[in-house]
Amino acid sequence: MRYIDSIYQRTGTLWEGRFKSALVDSQRYLLTCMRYIELNPVRAGMVGKPGDYRWSSYGTNAEGKHSELITTHSLYRKLGGSDGERRRSYRALFGLDVDQGTQDRIRSATQTCEVIGN
Repeated sequence: MRYIDSIYQRTGTLWEGRFKSALVDSQRYLLTCMRYIELNPVRAGMVGKPGDYRWSSYGTNAEGKHSELITTHSLYRKLGGSDGERRRSYRALFGLDVDQGTQDRIRSATQTCEVIGN
């Protein structure tokens, strides 16, 4: 570990500071945060659309792909009365990009471990 620290001029554990999180006011911001997260690989130029990113939950939420890792949130379930309606509603959310101000607030809250919302 000292070898890595000396080469990269760093201190602490190798993974220190890599995990960032924020509490989310789900009623107001959960779906916005989900859009923000699932559009990150698109904004980064890694993929052309959110469903193309292997590690995204978009495939489950918008396309109905099965995943043992994903549990739907109650707010997501309110998007429609059937699985098909929920998927259509979720896909429709992606017709709107997350505006720059909201992106900045989410990034800031995540970096400082603050609440996103009220």
